[in-house]
Amino acid sequence: MSLDAAAAGILFSGIAAYAIFGGADFGAGFWDAFAFGPRRDEVREAFFKAMGPVWETNHVWLILVLVTLWTNFPPAFSAIFINLYLPLTVALVGVVFRGAAFAFRHYGYEAGAELPATGLIFSVASIVTPFAMGVAVGAVAGGHIEPDRTPGMFEAWLRPFPLLCGLIGVATSAFLTPFYMLIRSVGALRSDFRRLGFAASVALGSLTALAIPVAMWDAPEFANGLRDPVAMAIIAAAVTFGLLSLLVLWLRRDFLAPLAAAATVVALLAGWASAQYPFVLLPALELEEAAAGSATQEAFLIAMAAGALILVPSLLWLFRLFAGARPEEV
Repeated sequence: MSLDAAAAGILFSGIAAYAIFGGADFGAGFWDAFAFGPRRDEVREAFFKAMGPVWETNHVWLILVLVTLWTNFPPAFSAIFINLYLPLTVALVGVVFRGAAFAFRHYGYEAGAELPATGLIFSVASIVTPFAMGVAVGAVAGGHIEPDRTPGMFEAWLRPFPLLCGLIGVATSAFLTPFYMLIRSVGALRSDFRRLGFAASVALGSLTALAIPVAMWDAPEFANGLRDPVAMAIIAAAVTFGLLSLLVLWLRRDFLAPLAAAATVVALLAGWASAQYPFVLLPALELEEAAAGSATQEAFLIAMAAGALILVPSLLWLFRLFAGARPEEV
């Protein structure tokens, strides 16, 4: 395996990890805004308790993505941030405001005093942030970023395909959260999460199906990549996992729900990456063209291996400690 392919693999792994872990946290904010029914307060409280121990940890993956991109593919990093500085700035502000709102809500909860507007800020930021990130991914895949040209403020992303990808980003987050919560809830609350899982599955499936004709219209290079046999096989796997997740809900095999949902999202992202490979930016910049020098990449890979020896066991231990925590049965 070449150095640039190894770095690209780490980049994809970071994106996938942030999607399946951080995405679920964003989904909690989405459902916090749209929770309904007689147990909506219990649903919101369950999200709050589940996120508390791990929500900050999930941003490790976002940092990994940024460091990998600017270290190993600096021309791509430069072009992406020049063309997409507005949606990426919105995403950054959303991450900061969302984190602040969650922290203030936490301390207000411990003090027995609810701070004004924290719930609203948390929910709005949890929706705006994955939307902006999805828009950025759609712009990268859509073929509208030119590395050697300074664009207008909206030119690269204010288009049908990137905006649809923004909606897919929100739907992906909303899809993951109820599946993860099934193993952290009991009784009637678990039934509520199961219903939310069905609704989010339908929404995500509909939006991703719509993305194919929209890509043929607005992102033809990406649409051509979807016809590659490997990409088609991965997309078929994503569809299969999506149907499996619905079956898991229907059969009430709740212990399989998080795995089925995560596999669906990872396969969806892998289909996108396969359709785009070997380009960092379609259709202008390939991995090999954007790659940093071999000495830089070798040093990065050595540092990654050393860091993983500390980071991965620590994260596994953290999730193991808090995986069994459940809200009280209602």
